[in-house]
Amino acid sequence: MSTCAALACAARLARPAQPVQIPPRKVRAAIDLRGFQGTEAPIVERAAPKAQVVRDLLWQNIRLEPAAVRIVDTPAFQRLRYVHQLGHAFLVYPGATHSRFEHALGTYHLAGRALASLEERGDLDGLSEADALLVRLAALLHDIGHYPFSHALEEAGFPSHEALGAAALRTGAVAEALAAGGVGDAAAVGAVITGSSTHPLAGLVSGSIDLDKIDYLKRDALMCGVPYGEIDVERLLACLVVVELDGRRRVGLMEKGLASLESLLFAKYQMYRNVYWHHAARSANAMFKRLVAEAVKDGVIEPAALAAATDDALIHDIAAKDRTGIAKALRERRLYKRALELLPGEAGDVPSWVWEGGEKLRRAEDALGGRLGLKPGELLVDFPHKTAMLGLDLPISRADGSVERLTDAGWPGRMDLPRMAEDLVESARRLRVYVARPVTVSPAELQKALRG
Repeated sequence: MSTCAALACAARLARPAQPVQIPPRKVRAAIDLRGFQGTEAPIVERAAPKAQVVRDLLWQNIRLEPAAVRIVDTPAFQRLRYVHQLGHAFLVYPGATHSRFEHALGTYHLAGRALASLEERGDLDGLSEADALLVRLAALLHDIGHYPFSHALEEAGFPSHEALGAAALRTGAVAEALAAGGVGDAAAVGAVITGSSTHPLAGLVSGSIDLDKIDYLKRDALMCGVPYGEIDVERLLACLVVVELDGRRRVGLMEKGLASLESLLFAKYQMYRNVYWHHAARSANAMFKRLVAEAVKDGVIEPAALAAATDDALIHDIAAKDRTGIAKALRERRLYKRALELLPGEAGDVPSWVWEGGEKLRRAEDALGGRLGLKPGELLVDFPHKTAMLGLDLPISRADGSVERLTDAGWPGRMDLPRMAEDLVESARRLRVYVARPVTVSPAELQKALRG
């Protein structure tokens, strides 16, 4: 560098620094979470909704009609974004972080496809667009009352999420969204969700082949990375019919669709055996149930608040006053280990209160744990139970035009899986004892505790 250039550079560096002009940023409005606590104050005034398309990993494009958009925009439905579909299964299958929100959208999508198939065949003759809308929105709202962390709290004896959901539809923003969308009878939507409706299309939402099952089996398998949720969806939807049976119209299946129905039932069995009832997932489930039970007992949380909570909010509130240490153990994935595992045939007669949950089970657990030198809550007993997991009660439209009812007895030579259902379910169940610290538990000790 020449002498002149060096002097010029030095002069520039010696000048006083000029203040940097930063353009003012647009101030974003603070997020108001009061809507999650039940207040009705709107954050943003919304224009009348238009149809929208949501991109979905499983079904690709899901088109939401304006009435559905109104519901999706309510705080109660947005809560489902923060409720894991599979509870603590992500501690076993890292990809299983999907939510009830996307599952609800998927079920709604399938309802639209099923109704389009029925309409094309002429099976919706005599039914109005209002009937179809009722069913689509019931499919969208079927999990609106769901607890945090999947079905654990229902296993612990709390009311069913369907009943809670039906009650939630009658007041507040969801009821207003239903009315604005053209469904003034929220009770009719609730009846479809709870399975108490006699509506001809109610079986699409609650029944042997309800669309909820198709979405969760396919979605859960995809997100867990397992090959067990394979269902012939196209064939199953194409074979749906509306038939007359026992004096009223209801959803049924063409006889030629039995193989696709069998694929649904077998996928369900495989998912329960390998995912939902996986030993580590059940350990986390048992720990969570005990954690919440103790929190309710200590007055940390009110039972009525459970259905309105999200996963993280519930754990945060409980962890702050948790005396059991379970909340921290779950967060750090320090799961209780199996001290004993028995097949149903080895377990003998197990009283129903073991899988129904409740105080009697907790007393038995603590009594057995105390005899083994464990503190209360350090020994947990788990025996998963699913009523009629592969159960069937479905009208079948025969090739000759007749209609017959397919039940758990099956159809020898046509569909034999239902007759094997009880054996399949029992083969998937295990009676397990989980412990926080290594101890030895004998079958005799467990059976004595369960008899006491």
